[in-house]
Amino acid sequence: MHRRGFLAAGLATVLVSRRAAAQMKMDNMPGMGGHAGHDMGAAPQGAAALPEGEALPEGEALRELRLLANEANTPGLLKAKLTAEPAIARYAEGIDTPILGYNGMSPGPLIEATEGDRVEITFANRIPDAASTIHWHGMPVPADQDGNPMDPVAAGSERSYSFDLPEGSAGPYWYHPHPHGKTAEQVYRGLAGVFLVKPKADPIPAEYGDTVLVFTDLRLAADGTMPDSTMVDLMNGRVGDHVLVNGQKNPALTVPFGTRRRFRLYNATNARFLRLSFDGAPMTIIGTDGGLLEAPVAADDILLSPAERLELVVSFDKPGPATLYTLDYDRGWMGAGRPADTGLTLLTVNVSETPAEPVPPLPEKLRSIAQLDSPTVNRRFVFTETMTMGATDMEMGFLINGAAFDMNRVDIVAKAGEIELWEIVNKADMDHPLHVHGTQFQVVERERDGQVSKAPYLAWKDTVNVARGETVRLLLRQERPGPRMYHCHILEHEQLGMMGIVDVQA
Repeated sequence: MHRRGFLAAGLATVLVSRRAAAQMKMDNMPGMGGHAGHDMGAAPQGAAALPEGEALPEGEALRELRLLANEANTPGLLKAKLTAEPAIARYAEGIDTPILGYNGMSPGPLIEATEGDRVEITFANRIPDAASTIHWHGMPVPADQDGNPMDPVAAGSERSYSFDLPEGSAGPYWYHPHPHGKTAEQVYRGLAGVFLVKPKADPIPAEYGDTVLVFTDLRLAADGTMPDSTMVDLMNGRVGDHVLVNGQKNPALTVPFGTRRRFRLYNATNARFLRLSFDGAPMTIIGTDGGLLEAPVAADDILLSPAERLELVVSFDKPGPATLYTLDYDRGWMGAGRPADTGLTLLTVNVSETPAEPVPPLPEKLRSIAQLDSPTVNRRFVFTETMTMGATDMEMGFLINGAAFDMNRVDIVAKAGEIELWEIVNKADMDHPLHVHGTQFQVVERERDGQVSKAPYLAWKDTVNVARGETVRLLLRQERPGPRMYHCHILEHEQLGMMGIVDVQA
């Protein structure tokens, strides 16, 4: 379905598919008011945005994420507890915001482990009246430890997640809930955190530091609450009014000039695409979702779709402010109110006139990546949208190969250890970032308007953006048996049907 079809029908709103949730009437949904053209930059009706003068503070020192305490005294064992629970945050002066947090905070505590470690984490769900899970996004864990929607943890219950981190698994992973029908809300209300698996021997000089930047976005009403999602949110994915870094708006970092700083960037938003650049500071990509590249790659700007991660080394070669800011990116938008995403300053690095101590150069080789062999199975997945209209309401779904997600249906059967070629064809009206559980894959090529382009570098990925009108081809191999999910990581689209199950058999 083409975008002009939606606009011609006057669509600025959309209803959830009956297969995903109960039918909702337009006049009962927040932000509707019986007319089109809801402004995504403002809070829904009945929940006015923060008044002028109550803006979120900027320029505070960048906070480091609090480290999750290891309760074990045994080397090679990480034993800890994570609790999902209601909490209070203060984003604006004097205004309390009810959130959901892990161990009372958002982003959740930073989990650090080393490849080869054993991980045992007890999860307690203290969210009232709602199931949850912890999905270890991108991590090589067994299917029964993956936190997928078929394995919910009921409100008031606990369960233990236990797994081993194999050699070679170092990478910038993260964790978030994955209960079907509730994932989007639990994430935008605060449930997300970083799980950093470090190598036993890191080729990146320790003098570069290791700075984690977690991007989330926030929408606040005048009373400090987070308004419920609107129809426009369901259609496009929820995009907040403020982009936060480690829970702060435009925090500041001070470094001496000549500094080389390692950054790990996480897009933990529901639906926001971040095309980023550092003003006046050269960037070098050193890693992606699944860890380090083989060799560094210089970049003028980068694109992080929802759930993607990148590792950078940034060189601060002259005194003065250097800002991390957003560039324009049109990922497709249905209806009115496309957010103004260009020119947002996310982080300000104040480079002093004091010179840094000399540091070692970035190695020319970071690690070896084995390229996957020729596939024995080819699969094709087509992304589309569907919309039906009644006399008083509308219903919409986001589909893979013409079908909406059904928890009781296995969509494909794969064999553990077998290399597959997946061709992802996006015939929808907006970009869709594909995430595959249980493995990392290699992007081979992209095709758009008859033009084929090879991947610019070999990398391990678990999430890849598929632009509207684009076909992405990737190679993957599932190693661990059991059911795995594949889905769009615009969380509202996943919830409205754009998800499937692959049953990996031994």
